[in-house]
Amino acid sequence: MPKQRASWGTRIGLILAVAGNAIGLGNFLRFPVQAAQNGGGAFMIPYFTAFILLGIPLMWLEWAIGRHGGKYGHGSTPGMFDVLWKNKVAKYLGALGLWNSAVILIYYSYIESWTLGFSIFSALKLYFDETTFDGMRNFLQSYQGLVPGDHFDSILPAYVLMAVVLGLNFWILAQGLTKGIEKLAKIAMPALFLFAIVLVVRVFTLGTPDPSHPDWNVTNGLAFIWNPDFSQLSSAKVWLAAAGQIFFTLSVGMGSIQAYASYLREKDDIALSGLTTSATNEFAEVVLGGSIAIPVAVAFFGLAQTREIAAGGAFNLGFVSMPIIFTKIPVGPLFGTLWFLLLFFAGITSSVAMAQPVIAFLQDEFGVSHKKATMIVALVTLVCIQPVVFFLGQGFLDEMDFWAGTFGLAVFALVETLIFMWIFGADRAWAEIKLGADIRVPSIFKFILKYVTPLYLLFILAMWTFQQAVPTLLMKGVPQENQPSIWGSRALMAGLLVAFVVLIRFAWQRRDLRQRP
Repeated sequence: MPKQRASWGTRIGLILAVAGNAIGLGNFLRFPVQAAQNGGGAFMIPYFTAFILLGIPLMWLEWAIGRHGGKYGHGSTPGMFDVLWKNKVAKYLGALGLWNSAVILIYYSYIESWTLGFSIFSALKLYFDETTFDGMRNFLQSYQGLVPGDHFDSILPAYVLMAVVLGLNFWILAQGLTKGIEKLAKIAMPALFLFAIVLVVRVFTLGTPDPSHPDWNVTNGLAFIWNPDFSQLSSAKVWLAAAGQIFFTLSVGMGSIQAYASYLREKDDIALSGLTTSATNEFAEVVLGGSIAIPVAVAFFGLAQTREIAAGGAFNLGFVSMPIIFTKIPVGPLFGTLWFLLLFFAGITSSVAMAQPVIAFLQDEFGVSHKKATMIVALVTLVCIQPVVFFLGQGFLDEMDFWAGTFGLAVFALVETLIFMWIFGADRAWAEIKLGADIRVPSIFKFILKYVTPLYLLFILAMWTFQQAVPTLLMKGVPQENQPSIWGSRALMAGLLVAFVVLIRFAWQRRDLRQRP
């Protein structure tokens, strides 16, 4: 029998923790950019299609796999897959769940540290003399160590804040499930929603900031996001963007939801809990995330420049245009601090979840103590984050983000769907999802999980391979001087995957030796 494992203190703590895992930087930065770039209101058609056919089914599937694996003493996907499929290869496929979460944790933690830094800069008004896009972009890039600037002579401030954020993440993790992760969720999630609502109210009460431009207002900003351009629905790119956003926002395909669900009891509800966390995430993303950054940008910069901002991506929106706006409004330092603290809380509730699968793996498969496992993961993360910090401008982070944070999520989601629904068996899988359910799960989702979700995932992977993976692999358009950094990023990711495979092999060899008479 597996040894007694930790468990969640309260159901609300579990729901907030899993919602915190899902609600991240993508809700407030990536989503409005994706919507603005891909048909506005029309984008919501493929978006909610992907939510119903991919998001909700995969959320239930991952909760079910996690709870089932936890019953046998496994908090990470190698052990969970080994329980579901009695085949020697199963546990090695589970390595993808460790690899995705570990790689994303490495670069995500650095971005997360920017949000803490900018909350401090807002409170101290350090960037308030920069009122142009070029000036604010220079402020950001000088902080990142990419260009010499007037404000930062070196990368030291960014490095120190990165170390602080890593330390805070792993200090929380060291406190354990209830005193660390659950307590963080109970504090950070209400604060996040409070800050977001305050910012939304402030945005909606802006009126027309520049009377000389009466069409620069929040109403037109909302129209920019939500007016549908149905002609874009014929583009596969839009459907891929919607599916990618669902993966990114719900944190499916990463291994962290399974790790959290492994601490449930055998008959704890997962149907209502999974649906609640999904709905909470969608409220944060669509209602709150869609009502702040883009609408306020239109109110201050007009439609033409906001289109350029959206085309420039999430970082331009969050760390360049938003700070400029805070320099222009009354009590700007306060609202700037709230905005970046909102992003920081969204980030840290996600990053602690990313670390948990590897910590659980070391605990469950090697018998390492919780604090020692946390320390090991912290040290490895600190070592691996160094090239992300120092080679940011050469594409090191972007390469990791594509292979682990985009392509890897879909690959792993397909693998787990096939194992759970086809190898473990659709009838057993469906019974596992319904076990202890507080709501009636519509039977149509059994069909969706078995047939529609894997076909949808295959389509996504085929299109991504054709449109993005092959050009990315061949480094199409990558400057010659950046290619060594790209190879370094690939070497780091490959090394981590090999390390997980070796650790899994060693762990199962140890288990086999212990089980011999």
